[in-house]
Amino acid sequence: MNDTFDKILVLDFGSQVTQLIARRIRSLSVYSEIVPFSHPFDRIRAFGAKGIILSGSPSSVYDKNAPHISDEIFSLGVPVLGICYGMQLITQLLGGTVERSTKREYGNSVLRITADSPLFAGLEKKEKVWMSHSDKVVTLPAGFTAMAKTENSIAAMQHKNKSIFAVQFHPEVVHTVNGTAILKNFVKVCGCRPNWTMGSFIDNKIKEVREIAGKKKIILGLSGGVDSSVLAVLLHKAVGKQLKPIFIDNGLLRKNEAEQVRERFKQNFDIDLIFVDAGTRFLAGLKGVTHPEKKRKIIGRLFVEEFFKRAGKIDFLAQGTLYPDVIESVSTKGPSDKIKTHHNRVDEILDLQAEGKVIEPFSELFKDEVREIGRKLNVPAEIVNRQPFPGPGLAVRIIGEVNDERLHLLREADAIVVDEVKKGGYYDKIWQSFAVLLPIRTVGVMGDERTYSQVIALRMVESRDGMTADWVKMDHAVLERISNRIVNEVKGINRVVYDISSKPPSTIEWE
Repeated sequence: MNDTFDKILVLDFGSQVTQLIARRIRSLSVYSEIVPFSHPFDRIRAFGAKGIILSGSPSSVYDKNAPHISDEIFSLGVPVLGICYGMQLITQLLGGTVERSTKREYGNSVLRITADSPLFAGLEKKEKVWMSHSDKVVTLPAGFTAMAKTENSIAAMQHKNKSIFAVQFHPEVVHTVNGTAILKNFVKVCGCRPNWTMGSFIDNKIKEVREIAGKKKIILGLSGGVDSSVLAVLLHKAVGKQLKPIFIDNGLLRKNEAEQVRERFKQNFDIDLIFVDAGTRFLAGLKGVTHPEKKRKIIGRLFVEEFFKRAGKIDFLAQGTLYPDVIESVSTKGPSDKIKTHHNRVDEILDLQAEGKVIEPFSELFKDEVREIGRKLNVPAEIVNRQPFPGPGLAVRIIGEVNDERLHLLREADAIVVDEVKKGGYYDKIWQSFAVLLPIRTVGVMGDERTYSQVIALRMVESRDGMTADWVKMDHAVLERISNRIVNEVKGINRVVYDISSKPPSTIEWE
């Protein structure tokens, strides 16, 4: 990270919403980075943060293997803010008392501010906040004073002489109405300048890529999605014809998508794609396969084979890896269940990384920041605002075997969904909207004839980052138009259903 930016460092103790802390700080034009609580202290010091935030955690400070840090953190001479578990940890480290609460606080609560604090500047005496804890602070450490409370606990404290603050609630979540204002106040206490902008990021990355690449080629796997498309434009701006983007049509794309991607890049940016038509090979590899994880692995392996066959000798490989991917790779939570397989961490790519040949300019960014870069680089809105699309394509939206006939049905239905969602004014407002082809047939009547045809499920969710999601309470008129059009225009479909599951417990994609 460029040292010209003022920085806030977040120590992650395993909270599911730690990423939101960094995102809220960055929304204030201040750079924020997340590292595990176990990050070596000398590296924390060397990072040069102007403030430290301790995140929440699913653990109790009294658990046998609870995540802990040394009280050296307070020797850095910069402001510290503890959030939820972070507050309890500060209390424990500095000699206060934390106990199990007889009543857990979870969800919306009313915060009553009882003392003046720079952290609460500009706020009302009563604020709506979001709590999630079963332990609580009962005795403050020496030198601290309580700043706020809820019905059941001390909700905020600060040191009388040092810039050490702690809150029991979560200012990073949207349910805390003025949470961003609280974080803004902390950033102000830290003396951070609002100099983290996408304009400065673009300038720095272009300079950095030119220095790394010199006169050598950069190979990029282009999917046509937001991340790889914006990256292609940024790299082309940096090194021009040294960029060699490879677009592999795996036969699992949406209707007319391959042709659209080729045309957009040629017309808008004068970028020539190395186009690979590999649809026949991918479909042959998927023949008879129904298990979702096996489908993903086959698609990933074929993609890598096709990509490296066309790439030849690689000087540098560029990837659109985002910051959430980096955070997950150093998760504090330990081993977790494999939900799905990705194709950017295979042996061939790991070998290139070990050789220092992988360039990941967006590894410090969240997706909304990549979209902003796209707008500044004049990437067309139809690309920048494109909803997320899975790497394995329509294969994971076809439950069961993938073949030409089923792909045709889903492509036609999906095109209708996208068309009507855009006409209804929803496309840019929600996270994803798509169709899923189910492996069942149902009885229907069309005209005077009995039918026994296939079923389409509609999946529409709203989310900020895809980590959690709620189903969209879609206008019934839009749903009606989608259903009528699919049943009437897509021969072989006689029923449309709507998925009203949230994430968790469901995932956004069906496979």
